[in-house]
Amino acid sequence: MQGEIFALRREVASLPAKLPEKEILPQVWYVYILECADGTLYTGMTNHLVRRLAAHNAGKGAKYTKTRRPVHLRYSEKLQNQSQALRREAAIKKLSHAQKRAMCENFARKGNAVSPDAAEQGRGRERG
Repeated sequence: MQGEIFALRREVASLPAKLPEKEILPQVWYVYILECADGTLYTGMTNHLVRRLAAHNAGKGAKYTKTRRPVHLRYSEKLQNQSQALRREAAIKKLSHAQKRAMCENFARKGNAVSPDAAEQGRGRERG
């Protein structure tokens, strides 16, 4: 027992005086618009676009999209942090249906990929 204690003390003593701070990876957030099977649009945000789209189509996303599957990604926008994504999502939700449709059409017309496979993949908590 005492030998284990001394071994543990030696191990602790060999650690640097100050451990390096945990590296914080930049978090990328997405605001997206989905077109539901019934033609309605759903706006949401996530930090992992591919996983979130799969969740929506599996019926495990938002309650709204659960009964309106399949859903298709029509617009996505990358933002630097969750706060910006929340503000952008709120702004998009205030737009009329016609304005959201125009956003989606302009996005597609500019040749932007709407496939979630083309999106960078983030990690962590999601919000739909």
